[in-house]
Amino acid sequence: MTHSFIASKLRPKYPLYGTLNVTVKGYDYPLLESYQRFIHNVADTMDLEIADCWAQPPQKFNVQKFKPASAIVETDYKLTVYERVVQIANLQAPLYPMFVRVLQGALPEGVTLAVSEHTGEVDDARYVPDKDLLDLKQKLDEMGGARDAKK
Repeated sequence: MTHSFIASKLRPKYPLYGTLNVTVKGYDYPLLESYQRFIHNVADTMDLEIADCWAQPPQKFNVQKFKPASAIVETDYKLTVYERVVQIANLQAPLYPMFVRVLQGALPEGVTLAVSEHTGEVDDARYVPDKDLLDLKQKLDEMGGARDAKK
């Protein structure tokens, strides 16, 4: 057997997408959790490789409605936006449009869906920074930074 024959057998039949993040956002926590479960089930049914799933920290907003032509607050709304991510790896190109159409067809009202390529910035946003550790690093920088180990 030649090297090119073996390499052609190892090459996938269809082009593959890298790691994709399926991100859903909404105000209704139980609805969002249910839809994330649906995405997971669709991916399982289509035999897609689910690399990871996680929840982003919720974002809280305060929205105020003012009385007409005044600075008096008529109504005060406290909103929370929840976000869930399902990460799909090595998705075959012909399956991508079908997968997205199924997700769009079942998209609940008030929920947004976005599919994007995975980047390092997504990992950075995923983890909540440790305030104590950041404070210690700042103090260390103020004192002149870390010293090299003696040899």
